[in-house]
Amino acid sequence: MDRYARWNALLEILTDAGRISVEDAAERLDVSQATIRRDFDQLAQQQMITRTRGGAVANGVSYDLPLRYKTAKHAPEKQRIGAAAAALVSPGMVVALNGGTTTTEVARALAVRPELTGGVDDAQLTVVTNALNIANELLVRSRMKIVVTGGVVRPQSFELVGPLGGNILRDVTLDIALLGVDALDVTLGAAAHHEGEAAMNSLMVARARRVVIIADSSKLGGHAFARICPIDRIDTLVTDSNATTATLDAFRSAGVKIVTA
Repeated sequence: MDRYARWNALLEILTDAGRISVEDAAERLDVSQATIRRDFDQLAQQQMITRTRGGAVANGVSYDLPLRYKTAKHAPEKQRIGAAAAALVSPGMVVALNGGTTTTEVARALAVRPELTGGVDDAQLTVVTNALNIANELLVRSRMKIVVTGGVVRPQSFELVGPLGGNILRDVTLDIALLGVDALDVTLGAAAHHEGEAAMNSLMVARARRVVIIADSSKLGGHAFARICPIDRIDTLVTDSNATTATLDAFRSAGVKIVTA
């Protein structure tokens, strides 16, 4: 396991447990205690954790880990979800994508569909995004028309937030918004941990003819700080086959179409 894989694993453990000792971390990751101490020191320098005597505790922001530190947790599910969501897109559409690990998989799936790409002057697909990493994924792998909103970069997710981006979104019309979320609940709707991201996503929802939420089963029934939109604004949920029948039935009863991958 390389250093970044260890850091990812340690951050996930701390997110779940809140604290861990050097001894326990070394045993769980099958490395030396000296290695874990160095890892803890380096993560603490980046303000990702707080060092304690003999271990580490999670910082208050650990519920929303920076994208670059998120592991490939639920990676196979996210890849299948990404492919299923990309299949909802047709040539000529204007598509909105926000940031996140699952929407990154959607972007990768879109980029390898040759029927969606065209020349510089006749792009067959337009993607509007507030995520710098997703814009980069598409720019280097396809010839789609890419529109990036303005705003201030949020380092945790590479997303642009704030009123500058809102001005652009208010002037466009979207055929479909493919949105990753931090939580989706039948009663509370779709939500994000960060209010700036939620606000940008809400604008995408307002400008879209169709709203598709892309979320692995771990996000279903969860709660997050800032609401993106109510459940009645959501047309389709794309999730993985690990979602329970009862959970999916509740969303269907609320009028949401379900696509399982």
